Amino acid sequence: MAAFIQKLFRTRKANTPAPAAIRREPTPGNLEKVNRQDDKHEQQVEILKSAPSEGQLEELATGGMTSGIRIEATEALADKAALQRVQKLAKGKDKGVYQAVRQKLQHIRDEEEQQRQLADTIQTLVRNATDQARSDDTKLYEARFEALLQKWADVESQASREQTTDFLQAVHQIRERLGLMHAEKEQLRQQQEQRSQRADTLSLLEGTLNELKQQDPDLEPSLASLDALQKTQENRWLEATRDTQVDKQEQKSYENLMQSLRAYIAAVKRLSQHKEEITELQNPVEGEPDEEAATQKAREVLEAVDWPKDFRRPSLLDGLYRIAGKPRSSKPAQPDTGEQKQLSDALRQTLDKLDTALEARQLKESRQHFKAAQQQLKNLDHRHSKPLQPRMHLLGGQLRELTDWQGFATRPKQISLCEQMEYLADQPMEPEAKAERIKELQNEWRDLGGSSDRDLWSRFKKASDLAYEPCKAYFSAKSGLKKANLETRKTICEELRTFLDNADWQTIDWKAAERIHQTAREEWKAAWPVEFRDNRQVQKLFDDLLKQLEEPLDEERRKNEALKQAIVERAEALIEHEPLAEAMNHAKSLQSEWTSIGITRHREDRKLWQAFRKACDQIFARRDAHKNEQEQLTREADEKAEPVIATSKSLGVGASADTLQASLTDLNALTNEPLSSGAREQVHDERNRLAALAANRKLQEQIETWTHWITARSTSTLDNDALPGHWAELAANIGQPDPAELVIRAEILAEVPSPVEDQGRRMEIQVQRLAEGMGNAAGDKDKSQQLEMLVANWCVVQPVDVVSEPLAQRLGRALEAVLGHEGQSSR
Repeated sequence: MAAFIQKLFRTRKANTPAPAAIRREPTPGNLEKVNRQDDKHEQQVEILKSAPSEGQLEELATGGMTSGIRIEATEALADKAALQRVQKLAKGKDKGVYQAVRQKLQHIRDEEEQQRQLADTIQTLVRNATDQARSDDTKLYEARFEALLQKWADVESQASREQTTDFLQAVHQIRERLGLMHAEKEQLRQQQEQRSQRADTLSLLEGTLNELKQQDPDLEPSLASLDALQKTQENRWLEATRDTQVDKQEQKSYENLMQSLRAYIAAVKRLSQHKEEITELQNPVEGEPDEEAATQKAREVLEAVDWPKDFRRPSLLDGLYRIAGKPRSSKPAQPDTGEQKQLSDALRQTLDKLDTALEARQLKESRQHFKAAQQQLKNLDHRHSKPLQPRMHLLGGQLRELTDWQGFATRPKQISLCEQMEYLADQPMEPEAKAERIKELQNEWRDLGGSSDRDLWSRFKKASDLAYEPCKAYFSAKSGLKKANLETRKTICEELRTFLDNADWQTIDWKAAERIHQTAREEWKAAWPVEFRDNRQVQKLFDDLLKQLEEPLDEERRKNEALKQAIVERAEALIEHEPLAEAMNHAKSLQSEWTSIGITRHREDRKLWQAFRKACDQIFARRDAHKNEQEQLTREADEKAEPVIATSKSLGVGASADTLQASLTDLNALTNEPLSSGAREQVHDERNRLAALAANRKLQEQIETWTHWITARSTSTLDNDALPGHWAELAANIGQPDPAELVIRAEILAEVPSPVEDQGRRMEIQVQRLAEGMGNAAGDKDKSQQLEMLVANWCVVQPVDVVSEPLAQRLGRALEAVLGHEGQSSR
């Protein structure tokens, strides 16, 4: 502290300006030194302004002339190792540079952590994309894919080429799979739409035929409407059965219904053609006709008309049958009158609803009511149905008009579709997109219910064929690709079969077998597209072969999963195991055992690994907790030792024996404390130092006592009873030296010079001691014993009249010199 204060005042004194009278002019040497410093400063500034290397910046950061240069160079440094070296050199010397380096290193660590997190994110996205490409789980498949793409867009610029390639390959596989899923979905939707169209066609045909069978046969039907209906439903059925399988019973039902409709329309047309002949036969103009000729003619007309048996005959044909001599169709038995009245009332209510629907121009509801009315009319006898037939016929005509009007309303749309299809035929487009657009226009045509106009339908069909013509070559080539892919799949099946036939499941390499399984599936998926129908049998064979391969693989996986489950249980049992070191060693051996286990299912292995990792983390967390606890105890012990060490360091040579002993006691109390290595070393050093000081203090007190006895002996005032009892024996051990020799021997031990007049005798004594093998190399303990022997001889053996005060003073100075040596060694 005194040295620091002295230095402080010396600095202040140096900074105080000298009086003008005694101020010295700068010497040429000082000016040269200042100029060199200025030149060096400018040189360093120029280096900073240029593009300095990392080595130059590091040199400037530690050796710059000014704080500004050092800090600027530090901030320009980018190399982590260089910054750490600068930090080490600046610690405790340059606070500004040290803080700048510290902030720079922290910034670098933050950037490294961000890069690590970014790398983990990229790797996770690549792994998730790969897993999704291989996964069979299609739940929220597209949504998960979109989320992956959004996350990848944020980190794509930071990904490596290999990571980008892996991610894009996975994306390609996912998109291919999405295309398959969409195609399957579209195919299913189209099939459902076709089924719906076929069901509607059958329902409409059946309802129309039922109406025709129940209506009054004398009411002339609209041939134009029936013909349009026939053509429309034929086109509709044709579209609804294209490129799809139709149940045989369903197809047979359509053919039967359409055949009945065609037969009825043809019969109505023929009846219309022979109507004049029938009228002439029933109402002859001249005289009595030839009955036989009339009968023959009637039979010919009936055969030509060929009225279907399922439909009620018009009254014209009934008269013709009488002329031809054929019986009329039998009538059903008359039902109960009360029931007929109820049915008649119900029919009137249905006709009222039909009338209301027709006024509201609701075609669908009108058809439903008309169909119900036909069914109710069918259940009435002739007497009850005849009054309602005119109204039924009237409403049926209104329904046909509404249907025709609807057809008229859709005609502009159908013409527009024809024009779009014709325009599409002239446009150069990608085959896939063009075929898709053709299909869309065909679906729109189908949704309109087709067209009764044969010419309009032919126009649309011709435009469709013309537009599809350029797509044929593409799909033909695609068909070739499908065949090649089908052959590839067959080859895969053959290779799988060969592997399964030759596999020895007792000695097989399970990882290789698993790779074969995975590779077969990947190559199978890559061999796409294929023709669906041709692929059925090959797909079935592939599925069977995969199943044969998966059975032993799954069995091996389950066995390995059981082994890993056992490892997890053993690891969990180690969580509370004592001692902790043994638990950690067992955990490490379990980790090695884990890696040696073979194949497992990915999902199960992940669950087991998480459980195993959790158990291991808990085991090693105990170690960390114990380590933290020990560190806390060490910190507390260091804090406890800090004041004791500080107190000990404050004690010097002037400290009392009691103070030294108390400080030594406090230091000894820290021996069993969990101190850090630095604190423990300080405690050890202080204990040794204080012990040496205590020993020195004891020696000082002893020498002071000896000095007092030596002086008292020379003045004849020594009390012999105060001397130690063993001194008589000690005094006899060194023989009978005279007082002068005794003093010289003490000076030799204390390594102090003797007077000039005694130099010769000192040389003799030293030679003698060398001959006796004693020399000057005695240890501290031997030296102290020899001094005590000399003092004992002085006080006990030497006569009082021969010991002089000068010799006593020389002996005292020798003892003090020994004390001085001891004090220096204890510091």
